[in-house]
Amino acid sequence: MIRNPITVLKTLITILISSFSWISVLTISAQDEKEAIKKVIATETSSFMNLDYATWADTWAKVPYIYWCYSDSTTSSFVEGWDSLDKTYARYFKEAIPSHAQITNEWIEIRVYGNGAYARFIQRVKDDVDTDETSQVRVLEKINGKWKVVCVWAIAHNSKIR
Repeated sequence: MIRNPITVLKTLITILISSFSWISVLTISAQDEKEAIKKVIATETSSFMNLDYATWADTWAKVPYIYWCYSDSTTSSFVEGWDSLDKTYARYFKEAIPSHAQITNEWIEIRVYGNGAYARFIQRVKDDVDTDETSQVRVLEKINGKWKVVCVWAIAHNSKIR
């Protein structure tokens, strides 16, 4: 059966428009996911610095495979598992003085893999005394529709920026 060329053309145009609409929705969705990931990372850092335990804890997945590590020119340390991380910082949240530092992140890469994400960035923390700069990586998982941190890796740059 030979179809009317005009009808075929209209059908193809409709299919193409629908396809471009889906591509646009997927792009917007991916960007929204990246913004949500940035927000979780910023919230994790600011709540830690400001001693807001409830908010900080809410950014983490409560799983035994979470991992936190930090290294600078004098030491390296790491913690494995949520229970250990929670215990490690219990005293800090009770005794430390809240920071009024300005925190900025220079985003280098954010990749989303289904319910997992990888983020790499340079973090600068500036207070009245100096500025610390660290290269950081976060791995997050989407749990019950919310991004949660499962890995923090941070390494301080060799010198303080003055």
